[in-house]
Amino acid sequence: MAKILVLDDDQGMREFMEIMLTKEGYDVTCAGKPEKAISLCRKTAFDLVITDLKMPKIDGIEFLKTIKEQRPETVVILITAYASGETAVNAMKEGAYDYVEKSGNIDELKKIVRQALLQQGSPGEAQTPKKNPPAETSFCGMIGASREMAKVFSTIRKVADTPANILILGESGTGKELVARAIHENSSRAPMPFMAINSGGIPENLLESELFGYMKGSFTGAYGDRAGLFELARGGTVFLDEIGELPPVLQVKLLRVVQQKTFRRIGGDKDITVDVRIISATNQNLKEKVARGSFREDLYFRLNVIPIHMPPLRERKEDIPLLTRHFIEKYARDFGKEVRTISSYAMELLMEYPFPGNIRELENIIERGVAMETSNIILPENLVLTTDADAPGVSIDLSIPDGGIDLNEEMNRIEKRAIEKALQKTRGIKTKAADLLGVTSDSLKYRIEKLGIE
Repeated sequence: MAKILVLDDDQGMREFMEIMLTKEGYDVTCAGKPEKAISLCRKTAFDLVITDLKMPKIDGIEFLKTIKEQRPETVVILITAYASGETAVNAMKEGAYDYVEKSGNIDELKKIVRQALLQQGSPGEAQTPKKNPPAETSFCGMIGASREMAKVFSTIRKVADTPANILILGESGTGKELVARAIHENSSRAPMPFMAINSGGIPENLLESELFGYMKGSFTGAYGDRAGLFELARGGTVFLDEIGELPPVLQVKLLRVVQQKTFRRIGGDKDITVDVRIISATNQNLKEKVARGSFREDLYFRLNVIPIHMPPLRERKEDIPLLTRHFIEKYARDFGKEVRTISSYAMELLMEYPFPGNIRELENIIERGVAMETSNIILPENLVLTTDADAPGVSIDLSIPDGGIDLNEEMNRIEKRAIEKALQKTRGIKTKAADLLGVTSDSLKYRIEKLGIE
C-alpha cells in the first residue's frame, strides 16, 4: 500500500483529500503545518507528498526543497488555487512531479497520483499484477500501443515476405512511408535498395525520367544515360507515395512494369527487365478516382492486392502520450535541452485536440514546444495548436427580433462568452486568459465575479 502525505493548512481540503485517497486504497497521513510535515517525513518514507502551494511561514516551494534534500526519491505534487506558468517552472526546477489546480478534475488528480506512483515504483502501484502482458509500443520506427496499431504491426509481419503489391491508405501525416519501410525491412529484400518517390510532388516530364531513366540526347539536357528509380531498386522495393496524383500517361507505363516487370528508358529502344516489389500509398479515395475515370481501374487492382489502412491520430488517442514522450526525448537530445516531460494540463490539451495533420503535426508541436521551453517541462503556453478557435475575434450569433433586445444584456452575454472561451483555451490560467483578452488580471477577476463565471 503506497504511503501518501497530504500537507494543506485548510482543514476541509485535508479531510477531502484523505477521504478521496483512502478510497483509492492508499495509506494517507495529513498535516496542517509544514513543520509537522517535515517532522513526519524524517520518521516515515512516504512514496508521495501532496502539498499546498500557498501556506503561512513556509510555502510549497520551500517545503518541496526541504523534502527533496531529506529524501530525494520522494515524489511531490503541488496543488494550488491559481496555477500559473511561473509556478510550474519554479516547481519543476525544484523537482516536483506535477502541479494541479484545486478546482481541477478529481479524476485527473487521481490519474496523476497513479502515474506519479508508477514512476516512483511504489509497492502499492508498480507491483499490481497485470492480467495481460504489455502491448507492443514500437515497431520499425512506428510507435503505438493501440489496437489499431497492433493490427497494422501484425499485418506488416504477415505480408512483408510475400511478393504481392501493397497499397497503404491513410490521411497525410499518419506515417505511410514508415509502413512501407517496415515492410521492406522485414522482407527478404531488406539487403537491397528501398527507393521512394512522391508522385504528386514532381512535374510530369521530370517524374517519368525519375521513374524510368533516359538515354543520352533524348531531350535537352540529357547529356548522358541515366538509370531511373526502377533500375536502381533492382531486387528491392519501390515506394510510390501519392499514387493518386500519377498522370494518365505514366499510369499506362507503370501498369506495364507491374504486369510484365519491363519498361523502357526515355529515348530507349530496349526493354529493361527488373525484379522489384511495388508499394504504393495515397490519401485519396482511389475508388472514386476510378469511377470518375481519372485513375485506371486495371492499375488500381494491380496495386491494391493487399491494402493496409493507417488510422488517423484522432482514432488512436491512447498513443498520443507515447508519441509525445518519444518526440520530447528526441528533440531534447537534438536541441541540448533539459526538457524531460510535459505537464498534465498540456497533455490534456493534446488529448482533446483533433490533429488534422496527424503524427506529423504532433511532432511539429512538440519540436516547437521543446525549442521554446526554458524549464524541464513543457507547459500549456508553449503548445501552439491550430484550431478554428484561433481565428481573430469571437463569432457572435446575434439576431434582433421585432420586439427588440436588451443591449446591456446582450453585451454581457458576449463578454461572458469571450471570457469563457479564453479560460477554456488557457485551461483556467487567468493571467494567460487576461493576456488573450487584452485586459489586466484585476479587470478579468472583476468581470468573472460580475458575470458569475465559475
